[in-house]
Amino acid sequence: MTFYKKLHEFYIGIDLHARTMYICVINRDGEKVFHKNMECSTDNLEVVTNTFGKDIVIGVECIFTWYWIADFCEERGIDFALGHAYYMKSIHGGKTKSDKIDSEKIANLLRGGMFPTAYAYPKKKRATRDLLRRRLYFVRQKAELSVHLQNTNHQYNINQPLASSRMRSEVYRNTIPEKFSDPMTLKMVNADLTMFHAYHEMITKIEFQIEDSMEIQDPYSFSLLRSIPGLGFILPLTIIYEIDDINRFSDVGKFISYCRLVKCSHESADKKEKGGHNKIGNVHLKWAFSEGAVMFLRANERGQKMHEKLVSRYGKAKAMSLIAQKLGRTVYYMLKRKEPFDPDKFYGDKKGYKDSGGELIA
Repeated sequence: MTFYKKLHEFYIGIDLHARTMYICVINRDGEKVFHKNMECSTDNLEVVTNTFGKDIVIGVECIFTWYWIADFCEERGIDFALGHAYYMKSIHGGKTKSDKIDSEKIANLLRGGMFPTAYAYPKKKRATRDLLRRRLYFVRQKAELSVHLQNTNHQYNINQPLASSRMRSEVYRNTIPEKFSDPMTLKMVNADLTMFHAYHEMITKIEFQIEDSMEIQDPYSFSLLRSIPGLGFILPLTIIYEIDDINRFSDVGKFISYCRLVKCSHESADKKEKGGHNKIGNVHLKWAFSEGAVMFLRANERGQKMHEKLVSRYGKAKAMSLIAQKLGRTVYYMLKRKEPFDPDKFYGDKKGYKDSGGELIA
């Protein structure tokens, strides 16, 4: 967890919504000098910022509407702090809660150096990252339809199971309704197939658009990640755009924690507890490395042998988690050192990667 520590003449806390924003301004002495509910517009925000000069900072909680305020601050050279929604417990845990109270709490957290910050993703890459995230949403919806079709197939005890690997083929999908005789069931199956086809067409279109017309912001790092066996095109691209800049992580531990590849431990009075807070971090990187672990093992005899050893010791589920974490560590050092994938380092056949303290991590 990191906190905003810079000192300013005025601190502006905004409780932001889709159409309104409650703005609270306090000075360096903690005196409230402005407190008002306003419509969300650059004109209103311009009036407030112009009133209090240049030595200001604007703090906003990380909800879906923060983009325009971040862009407003960037264009005018104003410091912007994006608050980590999960860590701002002083707001969510109060006995009384309102927009007026929340905006004042945000301003006071900024002034006191206790405003927990999230990463404000830069404008130039944001649209591409959001397109990749939307593609992932469509992929998951398509997968749910495929599972429902298979479950329906099992419900009616159809002798020939559906081949999920062939669902990409429209010719194969057109044969599925022939398996069902009940008219109502057939309507349900056709509805699933219609939606599956629509998602499949949209996903394919997005992938072609990304590959043909998009300018990759960091082509060298992208080429490095493509050297990892099995990752293909979309996974390295997702990793690059979700990370943005690898240098914002000071060590590999912070990076794999951000990727949700480690479990959190809690200790108090010499008592340790495992688990909890597992949803803090980037869910899209968690997906990318988990999916990457599966793809990494395909047609990879050396990787499969390593997987078998891990399964015999830890079981299947934990074995895949360990491989995903190992990929996360490898990606961190590849991007930090600008080196392609080295299988001997990954499998430990030669001296592995070391962190700054000299601890062997490969």
